[in-house]
Amino acid sequence: MSRNASSAKALAQQRKSRRKWLTFLRIFKYGVSNFSRNAWLTVAATAVMTITLLIIFITFVAQNVLADTATEVGKRIPRSIYLTPETTAKQAQPIIDEIKKIKNVEDATFISSAEARADYALQNKQNNNTLDAISEATNRLPATIRISLKDVNDTNELVVLVDKNSTLEKYIDPLRKPTFIGERKKATSTIASWTAFAQKVGIVASVVFVSISSLIIFNTIRMAIFNRREEIQMMKLIGADKSFIRGPFVVEAVVYGLIAAFIATALGFVFMIASVDKLQSYGVTIAPTADAMIGYAPLVLLAMIGVGALIGIISSLLATRRYLKI
Repeated sequence: MSRNASSAKALAQQRKSRRKWLTFLRIFKYGVSNFSRNAWLTVAATAVMTITLLIIFITFVAQNVLADTATEVGKRIPRSIYLTPETTAKQAQPIIDEIKKIKNVEDATFISSAEARADYALQNKQNNNTLDAISEATNRLPATIRISLKDVNDTNELVVLVDKNSTLEKYIDPLRKPTFIGERKKATSTIASWTAFAQKVGIVASVVFVSISSLIIFNTIRMAIFNRREEIQMMKLIGADKSFIRGPFVVEAVVYGLIAAFIATALGFVFMIASVDKLQSYGVTIAPTADAMIGYAPLVLLAMIGVGALIGIISSLLATRRYLKI
């Protein structure tokens, strides 16, 4: 008896699983069929979803490009501590050792007064007046400790070192402030603030278009429900499950997101690759982001599909909950 009971239970479980699988297939079939019922609504919803996902793609790329460009521009602005012209490399070495202990410091090098004079003359070799002035000048250029930072906006520890290091106090040039304290500090701060502002604008634009896309898909599903209200009412009367009625609309919205994700990802990569050379010619650091995006293209596509599907699912669930009254 126990064997027969177990067999019957197993058979019932198999039938239940089969019914669930058949139900899922029917839901999927009806959802795909609904997708092609109204061509204009389908095109409109897919187009807006594509624009939304494309803006999300561009925003993500732009944020990384802006961050890389700001870092690169910041590194081009030297962080220097000026020492008296008589300071030697041996005297500056203890100061350099202390600077290198700071976690944010990537490197620190000493440039003597003579080296600074020669470097300045080389940079202005096309200007004869400047070269004549250099040769006739009696004052000497200061010795310099040039510093490279990992995070170009983090100079707090350097400022503390300048204020409190007793060895540096002996040799620092009293007439010239370190560049990370004066006007150049303001320049890098301005770059950082503009970068942050641009990133916020991109996020706001993404949120706005996600909202618009969700609203259009919401209205598309609502109109589909209105057009098939008699069919839905009949399904309710014969006892169809809530999930069976709601399912095709969810599948329909997911298909919008799926198609839009493929189109938006393709367009995004085309625009990005086409603009690499042009942007680099203007000094925009896009190559690291482009290389990373291309290297992880399958993951990027999956992420776009996930975002598109999520927007579609949320929109369709809200529409069915409000207008199906189930």
